[in-house]
Amino acid sequence: MMRRLLTALALALPLAAQARVNLAEAPIDRLDLPIWQSHWEGTLDDARDHPDAKIVWLGDSISYYWKRQGGHGYDDILPVWDKYYAPYDALDFGFIGDTTANLIWRLDHGQVAGLHPRLAIILIGANNFGRVHWDAAMTIPGIEAVVSNAERRLPGAHILLLGVLPSIRSPWVDAQTKTTNAALAAHYAGDPRVTFMDVGHLLETNGRTDPSLFVDPRLHPPEPALHPDAEGMGRIAAALAPVVRRYAGN
Repeated sequence: MMRRLLTALALALPLAAQARVNLAEAPIDRLDLPIWQSHWEGTLDDARDHPDAKIVWLGDSISYYWKRQGGHGYDDILPVWDKYYAPYDALDFGFIGDTTANLIWRLDHGQVAGLHPRLAIILIGANNFGRVHWDAAMTIPGIEAVVSNAERRLPGAHILLLGVLPSIRSPWVDAQTKTTNAALAAHYAGDPRVTFMDVGHLLETNGRTDPSLFVDPRLHPPEPALHPDAEGMGRIAAALAPVVRRYAGN
């Protein structure tokens, strides 16, 4: 899909305009992946089945992990969801591998159509620093575009925007994460419709990202820490709970 988009841009835009295109802000689908298309169609069904959802989570695989039941305790995250979000008939629209561009496409193509949640929780950006290697300069406006899109399509919802979570991938990713979160905190300071929260410190010990709070290092074979485990997600949910109660009700 990315190759198709780049080709289309090259054909449709003059060179000067191509230089101004930020792919992190462009709607890009992943319908060429059958598993993504299947999940996309499933979430549309979920939205139709839960028109009275008070909370909608919008994000990538970290949000997708809310429904994880790995059977090892540390990766049984569904009980955290059931405690903090199921009472609100919440919808989990987390997609594995998605970037800001993919989430923008989903919003543009009916992801939240017909829904009237009180709160939309957005956690996106980690994959921008992954395979596509989009830096903070691209990712910051990409996340802002997601927020603006969600505001437009969910006019009755408050937006709870989370900072990109820490990971253990590379010093470059760490730097992009910190720059992005600092910019978002400044941009949304005092915004009445958006609450920005950087909860990354909850996944740290002595100021460093703690791999024991992530699922990935315990996989076989182990992978870089990216997805918080049940303890980490529980810490995040507890920290968000006051904002959730304020805007989504008891």
